[in-house]
Amino acid sequence: MSSEPRSLPVFALPTRASEGLLIEGGAVVTVDDRFSVHDPGWVLVVADRIEDVGPGAAPETIRRSVSRVIDATDLAVMPGMVNGHTHLFQTFFRGLADDKALLDWLRDCIWPGAVHLDRDSAHLAALLGMIENLRTGATSIIDHQYIHIDADIDDAVCTAASQAGVRFLLARGWADRNYHPPLAEPSDLVLERVEEVRRQWEGHDNDRLRIELAPLIPWGCSDEAMTATVAASRAWGGGTHIHCAETAIEVEMSLEERGMRHVPWLDSLGVLGPDTQLAHSVWLDDDELDLVAARGSVVVHCPISNMYLASGIPRIVEMLDRGIPVALASDGPGSNNRQDLFEAMKAAVLLQKVDRLDPMALQPEDALRMACRGGAAALGLADSVGVLEPGRKADLVVVDLDSVFVAPVHRVPSALVFNASPSDVSHVVVDGRVLIDEGRITMLDEAALRTAANAAARRVFERAGITSRITR
Repeated sequence: MSSEPRSLPVFALPTRASEGLLIEGGAVVTVDDRFSVHDPGWVLVVADRIEDVGPGAAPETIRRSVSRVIDATDLAVMPGMVNGHTHLFQTFFRGLADDKALLDWLRDCIWPGAVHLDRDSAHLAALLGMIENLRTGATSIIDHQYIHIDADIDDAVCTAASQAGVRFLLARGWADRNYHPPLAEPSDLVLERVEEVRRQWEGHDNDRLRIELAPLIPWGCSDEAMTATVAASRAWGGGTHIHCAETAIEVEMSLEERGMRHVPWLDSLGVLGPDTQLAHSVWLDDDELDLVAARGSVVVHCPISNMYLASGIPRIVEMLDRGIPVALASDGPGSNNRQDLFEAMKAAVLLQKVDRLDPMALQPEDALRMACRGGAAALGLADSVGVLEPGRKADLVVVDLDSVFVAPVHRVPSALVFNASPSDVSHVVVDGRVLIDEGRITMLDEAALRTAANAAARRVFERAGITSRITR
């Protein structure tokens, strides 16, 4: 297994504060069952866990015992968000396919470039995308990774996750029919390749990296391959991640071929369950919503991508009313152009308001729950991340509220959803490690990464014959 490009300085991850890290003086948005906000409040991190959370000033005994104190005055402290569905290789594909519908976008942009990705370019695209996610407050990422032209790409992406320090779920994508032939794989090859990646990376880095299988799209997956891959993933405790009812035309394709809409088809194969993540789910009817709720599957909402590709507006309010766990995501940069969960939270709320002509349709607290707790459910870590409370993993984000774009703050949840942006993220902690410290990335040379990624992207698109302005 090859290492990262030599020109890219990657440092050791910062050490955890074994004696304790105290963050105090800010507004602590716990996202717990009562949606408690301690303003001011404090959070104590010891090793990789949240040791305690409380209102007011931290006890003096705690202040004296810790190795570091972060003054969060005029800042907010919130759980790390989860980007519940992205395609990190598309970091190199931003803006190449504006103004196209999904199937045209795949044919004209994604497929021609993706077949020229190799291990090194995929590693750099993933690492750049992970830094982008951290800067937008996403401490966890589900990467629907379906490019396997080079058999080592999955290993390269997992290597990047290990280096970047993010919490990472590799949703190992596949399609075995009706797809661009160079990107299609039979199920026996999928299972052979994923087993090698799983042996290397499952549970790696203090269980920060995990693997599951991810059929790409219903029209690209045979019943037999679906059954085989879902059974294999469940055998090692993994889940299943799939695009579902993203566009109306895809639902029509399923009805014409199989006589079933997407959700009944998945249920007929035994796929639905709490370990299943349904990305997009824009075109679900009432019966499908009821079935998803009954099976406990998670919907992953990608509001910016749904607007970018003109796919439609999913029925998020009705999903939440039925008790369906809903996570938030950016989708890949190729159908969004950025990975920004602050933007996704705001868009998710506003889309439901305007679609239903109801200003009370969703509130900022709903968006924060989706980004944090809904994302934790998508990860299969509902009891470990997504909330600031004792015993949870120390994945958290500190956000500056004292800027001209945010202040004055009347309600902190509102400010986080409607005002804040990635530029306001000052600190990011994952698994107890401070990965962004006062706005600075701590585990690599960010400028060197951008230079290396630009050069790699230029080589990819030169091979593909795609004109680009990348010059360095």
